[in-house]
Amino acid sequence: MSYNYDVIIAGSGAAGLYSAINLPSDAKILLLSKRELSLCNSSLAQGGIAGVYNPDDDDNTQMHQNDTMIAGGFKNNIETVNILVNEAGRDIGKIIELGVDFDKNADGTYDRTLEGGHSRRRIFHHADSTGAEIASKLLETVQKLPNVDILENALLCQTKKTSTGYSAQVLKDGKYTSYNCHFMIFATGGIGRVYEYTTNSAIATGDGITFAYEMGADIKNLSFVQFHPTAFNDRQTRECFLISESVRGEGAYLLNCNGERFMHNYDERLELAPRDVVSRSIILESRKTDSSDFYLDISYKDADFVRNRFPMIYEKLMEKGIDMTKDKIPVYPCQHYLMGGINVNPNASTSLENLYACGECSHTGVHGINRLASNSLLEALVFSRRASTEISEKMKSVTADFENYEFNSNEDCPEIPKGIRTEIRHIMQKSYFVIPDKKSAVEGFERVKEIRSMLINGKYKINSDYVEAKSLATVAYLILKEVI
Repeated sequence: MSYNYDVIIAGSGAAGLYSAINLPSDAKILLLSKRELSLCNSSLAQGGIAGVYNPDDDDNTQMHQNDTMIAGGFKNNIETVNILVNEAGRDIGKIIELGVDFDKNADGTYDRTLEGGHSRRRIFHHADSTGAEIASKLLETVQKLPNVDILENALLCQTKKTSTGYSAQVLKDGKYTSYNCHFMIFATGGIGRVYEYTTNSAIATGDGITFAYEMGADIKNLSFVQFHPTAFNDRQTRECFLISESVRGEGAYLLNCNGERFMHNYDERLELAPRDVVSRSIILESRKTDSSDFYLDISYKDADFVRNRFPMIYEKLMEKGIDMTKDKIPVYPCQHYLMGGINVNPNASTSLENLYACGECSHTGVHGINRLASNSLLEALVFSRRASTEISEKMKSVTADFENYEFNSNEDCPEIPKGIRTEIRHIMQKSYFVIPDKKSAVEGFERVKEIRSMLINGKYKINSDYVEAKSLATVAYLILKEVI
């Protein structure tokens, strides 16, 4: 395997894979996957991918744009929102060509569902495991590309901007290796593991955002954190199983501890209000009732319909002893998505030359202060494709030289103290969850700043514990710095 590449892509979710697919076939590409290739937030996406594929009298891109702006509190970047909704059909069509199997009606038309914040049924889905379907088909495509080298279970430890592009230190199988590239794409996902409870996978520690920040890239609106209102509440696991937005889209009711619907007291859109509204409503209702017991109930619907429409959710709930065709599902808000991140332009280019960011780690501005349901997979596709298009043009004038940067891995240094990540999670859960606690945020910021300084200035072995702790400390530092 060579150590020099045209492009290094960090991340094997939808954004990373789709960018590799859209780069030139003669581009030499290295794709890094922090853990196993299937472990990414993209694969966890249940609801679907929103988009106007064939505009008709019932729906059009302007309606999709309006819904996106409303959900985002009109804090969205109107230019990138316009790009998102108008190029949606192009990329939905492309992944269909790649074999993505969206559910269809009996007449062969695509069965599109409704989710909170949408005024029309425009969500393409593969039952309730759309993300896994898309990610698997993209991965199958990338694995067939002869110009792409894939490193699985490869931890990105350090990055450095060089005179010819970027160098990256990677730890795999206990060995540190440096790779060089002319262009780098961060598609490293979200920050969920900075919270005690999240729907995100284990890889979501904000590594790409941290590397970009350390190299001097502009980070924007990191405090724009979305809390999903209906995560499964078993009060036991850090990684909470998501009860998809589409369950409410198909008619499920939200109930308080007394078994009563309550959303009418907070918003006229009821259960189909945007996620931030529903999450805040649950927290306010919990204060009113002095209880954190909340439920989602779709048991009044036809049992066969529920089982067929939500096979994955049904199966996972049955493993917990809950039959969603008969029982109420215990739910509660938890961290779900990041709307801020590495600031990029409409071509996913950062403030650093030849560094790009796509997917959840990026800040395109399309989501505003609250992401509209099922716009995340769409954003990952549209802007990673645009990044690849720009890189393709730039590659034509790049020299063949590579500067090799030598990293220090601190192999003989001690490992970080135990409990750092746990402390950071506790600080964030207490100070910045749904309705922020300003006093706790101020106190938490000071402690997080101390932890981050200790990690940066101390001499510790650079392994996964160190990299992820430093990332979580940096993410928490940037979020709370914006808040206080």
